[in-house]
Formats: sequence, C-alpha cells, structure tokens
Amino acid sequence: MKVLLRNCHKALLAASLCLAAMQISANGDIGEHVNHLQDNLGKYEKEVNWINGRIDNMVDTYEAKGAKAAESDQVVDIWEAVLFHSAIEVNYVPIYASIWQGLYGVKEAIDAEKPVAEVRAEQAKLEQSLWQALGAVKLAALYQQRGLLDKVKTTESAPTTPSATLEEVKHRLDRVVAKYAEQLPEEATSIVHDTYLNLFEGVEGALIEQDAALVESLEKDFNVTLPKAISAGGSVDQVRGVVTDMQTKLDNAKDLLEQAESERKDVF
Repeated sequence: MKVLLRNCHKALLAASLCLAAMQISANGDIGEHVNHLQDNLGKYEKEVNWINGRIDNMVDTYEAKGAKAAESDQVVDIWEAVLFHSAIEVNYVPIYASIWQGLYGVKEAIDAEKPVAEVRAEQAKLEQSLWQALGAVKLAALYQQRGLLDKVKTTESAPTTPSATLEEVKHRLDRVVAKYAEQLPEEATSIVHDTYLNLFEGVEGALIEQDAALVESLEKDFNVTLPKAISAGGSVDQVRGVVTDMQTKLDNAKDLLEQAESERKDVF
C-alpha cells in the first residue's frame, strides 16, 4: 500500500508540475486562489460538501416529484459556481474529467427517468470523484508550500525539447478527455488537431529515425482513431481508453528520443 501511495504521489506531482506551468482556462477566469491553495483548502472542502448537498437534494426531489421537478440542468451551474472547479482543473485534469463524467451521469440518469437506485449509483461515483479531487488539491497544496509547484502562468510557453513536447502532448490529450466529458466534442476534436499540427508534427522527423512504425501508428490515432471515437458519441471511458493507449505510445516515443540523445552525447 505504501508503494502504491508513493507512486500515486509521484504521478500527481509530475502532472501538477506540468499542468500548473501552462495556461489552463476554466469556463472563465482561473482566479489567483489557485496560486494559494493552502489558504483556500477550507473553502474548497466546504464547496465539495455544498456540491454534494445540492446534488443530494436534486436526487431526493427526483425520487419524490420526478424528473422535471429535479431540474437536472443545474448540475453544470452547481459545478461551475465554485472556486474548486478551477483548483482541480489546473492541478489534475484526469480527475477533473471524471467529475464532469459524474455530473452528466447523474443528469442523464434523471433525464432518462432511470430507477432511483441507478441515479444514486451515479451520484456515488460523482461524490467519489469529488473527494479524490479534494485529496489531489491538498497534495498539490503541499507541493506548492514546499516550492515544488510553479505558479499558474497567464501566458503559455512552448516546450523547448522533444521530450518536453511529448509530455505536453500527453497533457493536451488529458484535456481532450476533459472536454469530451464536459460534452464539448467539437472543442475536444479541435484540441486533437491543434496538438497534432503544432506539437507532434514538430518531433515526427526525429522520431521516424527511431521507429517509423510508431510514428505511423500515432498519426493514425491523431487523425482517425481518436476523432472517430469522439464523433461516435460513445462513453467517456471509451475516449479515455484511446487516449491512454496513445499516451503509452508517447511514453515509448519519449524513451526512444531520450536514448538517441544520450547516445549522441556519448559520441561527441
């Protein structure tokens, strides 16, 4: 268990360091509070409790009075009303996407007039994601206090090395899942195309020298597999599965480029 926790912490730190170093806009201004996480942890926790309470009231209303009275459209307004919305978005996008998935899980179950037990099951998934998100923000606050987490910047700087570029590509793909979970498929697709054209294509030449088949596979993923998964309108997990597979390939690509660079330095 301790090893698992350490690995989770390392993964979160890596994600946080990269995500906080670039501009990530929520639906509106991010807010300076994200650069002072420790000072706002109490507020974030109250907001998570408030969200859970509002969703619980919604489900109670659905059980007592039906779908129309529940006003399920409010789930998005509830989430976007809190500061915690941007606190998790700039620190750990995968959980941010899971929250959106949970919100729409509750909304769509109500809209489809599913049995209350099924709505409650979706509610439980949402609550789990929210508490996981709060834990992630608390960990990010700790790293921020120790000076290990950069402040969120208002301008985005381009990666300067092939390895950094591939890491940026991976994080952009996380954003694709998040936008798809927000039910913004056109924006998700736009991120896919922009990432391919403005980031991945920049390292293709060097990577072809190492593994042309890997480049061809990723090109297909960017231009066919992932856009098709988005346009098909399947579940968030299906889109996430494509992205996870692509990120594994990108890790392999990064290893190849780093190995080639190390061998080049040894020669000179």
